[in-house]
Amino acid sequence: MSKMTWDKLLQSQGFGTRKECQSILANGEVVFNDEVVRDYRAQVETDGLEFTVFGEPQRYRWQVYIALHKPPDYECSRKTSHHPGVLTLLPDEMALRDVQPVGRLDHDTTGLLLLSDDGAFIHAQSSPKRHVPKVYVATTHEPVTDELIALLRKGVKLHDEPAPLAATHCERLSDNELEIVLEQGKYHQVKRMLAAAENHCVALRRTAVGGLTLEALNLAEGEWMFLDDRHLALLTGITA
Repeated sequence: MSKMTWDKLLQSQGFGTRKECQSILANGEVVFNDEVVRDYRAQVETDGLEFTVFGEPQRYRWQVYIALHKPPDYECSRKTSHHPGVLTLLPDEMALRDVQPVGRLDHDTTGLLLLSDDGAFIHAQSSPKRHVPKVYVATTHEPVTDELIALLRKGVKLHDEPAPLAATHCERLSDNELEIVLEQGKYHQVKRMLAAAENHCVALRRTAVGGLTLEALNLAEGEWMFLDDRHLALLTGITA
């Protein structure tokens, strides 16, 4: 059990600086138990806390874990260059509490993207030592042949890698589509592996991370959701 003053609580949830959060309270924008909260010095129990800010329901979250169905033409960077960043798809408070993508998807790659403000979680999910499998569906320029599947399973040599990189699993889905499972998480890995195998990736979608699948989450492109304990157990076994 832990208590916080309302201004510190709002700040921890990404609603602004302490002074900004005090102003939000003074303006009557926070409601708890059907009563407006104005005293920023009042303490409240955070466990299971639900309240509203600006009329929107909120739940206190010590740390956040998010799944986003990334659309095309969004960058997984806080300093974007040619396209909007994925954080623009989330409420402003997520950026203020330093939510970051777990790894990156290319701007033209779609599919399941995890985000969090938990640094240990981000590191664990991104580390190649954890061998977290990631599932992709790639559309290819040339037909998917038995030889291509065999080569990707065996491993292809990339010019800046000391050893060949192999898919954990690979299978043909249609004439120009394949599913490939990787654990290494190298830069542009699927695209570079297909190029090394003398094919070309024309579209790429990530469909799963660990045991968490985009299909089960049922998110349309651009939609996001908080992950609960059940979802996180499919990734790390931690709880939110």
